[in-house]
Amino acid sequence: MIAAIGAVSSNGMIGLDGWLPWDIPEELAFFEKTVAGAALVIGRLTYESMDVVPPDSFIVTSQAGLVLKPGCKAVATVEQALLAATATGKDVFVIGGASLYAAAWPYCQRFFFTLIEQAFHGDSRFPGNIPLDRWVITSEVCETYLERISGEQVVCRFMQSLQENPRSVPVLDCKKSPV
Repeated sequence: MIAAIGAVSSNGMIGLDGWLPWDIPEELAFFEKTVAGAALVIGRLTYESMDVVPPDSFIVTSQAGLVLKPGCKAVATVEQALLAATATGKDVFVIGGASLYAAAWPYCQRFFFTLIEQAFHGDSRFPGNIPLDRWVITSEVCETYLERISGEQVVCRFMQSLQENPRSVPVLDCKKSPV
């Protein structure tokens, strides 16, 4: 299974200064629990914001010579990352950032989407090209948590959506040499 996971504020923000615009430990715990044991597809900026990166993480970057943590591999395109991640035999999660979501959504069968029902200031916005309104919501749970920066209660709507006909990841052209 190829899935995406992300949290978005009511005004479309997903990031601020290389991290999340909010501090909701339960929402972050949901993310960590959901992706545990999976192969991850990560954009470079998101990767650089992470303290802990599990093995079988594939970093999409055009930056030559990027020094990676053990178990991580740099790839040039989202398609290469998805191919390498699926080759691990694990579930695959696309975890962001914005440009990676924009490129990867056609290949995702599922989207674990958390709507944080409050506006937050941010510098990274969820891409507008993902037609989530065409995805089938298969589950939805609402919880209220304390957002620790503002001290306010915030509703988090945890949704799982299904894209019925995701695009297949194209197989790279690997011609065999004649024997």
